[in-house]
Amino acid sequence: MSNKTGREINLLNESFYLEGYKDYYNKRLKIEDIRGDLVNIVDQINRNKDSYVEKIIVKSRYEQVQALMEQGFVLEAVVPQYFLGSDMFFLCKYASIERYNSDKWCEEDDILEAVYKKKYSSILAELDSNLTLRLANEADAVKLSTLYASVFKIYPVPIENPDYIKQQMNLGTIFMIVERGSTIIAAASAEINLTYMNAEITDCATLPDNRGGGYMKHIILALEKELVKKQIFCSYSIARSLSFGMNATLQALSYSYSGRLKNNCYIYNNIEDMNVWNKNLTNGSADYSASSAES
Repeated sequence: MSNKTGREINLLNESFYLEGYKDYYNKRLKIEDIRGDLVNIVDQINRNKDSYVEKIIVKSRYEQVQALMEQGFVLEAVVPQYFLGSDMFFLCKYASIERYNSDKWCEEDDILEAVYKKKYSSILAELDSNLTLRLANEADAVKLSTLYASVFKIYPVPIENPDYIKQQMNLGTIFMIVERGSTIIAAASAEINLTYMNAEITDCATLPDNRGGGYMKHIILALEKELVKKQIFCSYSIARSLSFGMNATLQALSYSYSGRLKNNCYIYNNIEDMNVWNKNLTNGSADYSASSAES
């Protein structure tokens, strides 16, 4: 059984609504949605800040930002059009100085600067004829879990568990894969929020020996086309700030950098900062011949 456990929170009365998640593994309290009286909401957040919590993350609307900042929350990132066309703001608060401090911040700034300076070609090469790009299904869950287990020593959710992958598929998450024969060499998913019509591009992984082939660009563009079919035009992704390759991929595909979540989750081999990128798919961007990073 995975130790990556948590518990959903749904609280409401005549003055407020709060939806969240107690993320025990990543030592976070995630507040996914709030409406109503912010005094009561902040009180409920404090009541649910158990001893394990090192970081609180609130997905906030614009009109809630100032009140939350007055309560000590700090703005870390933005996702435009997240709430049915209205912007979402990541407001965060820390319970320990160790979780607050990031010793990689300046290095991550340098990586981001290098991403912006990199030259990109205007053509994305077609996949080799021996490769297949397709939507995954439940029958692929075991192979997907094997891919993720081989790429990530640590991951914030139990993606190495095929049952978890099946569960996510049943909840509406779509996975796109590139196969060579019967082997999945790269994959990513789009976690869809039908309430607010947005999607997070996540679970991006390529086998080490197959990196540099542009497979993730093909996968993300294919996921974007699936999202547009569902009239979902707000696409965003949260990438490891220390990963030049993933940040360069998002930049090449016309995603815009919109902030950094400090010491956000356990991934790869430690707790890490995560860059937030966003893209408006209403511009026909899922149909164009995408930019591609030059090797």
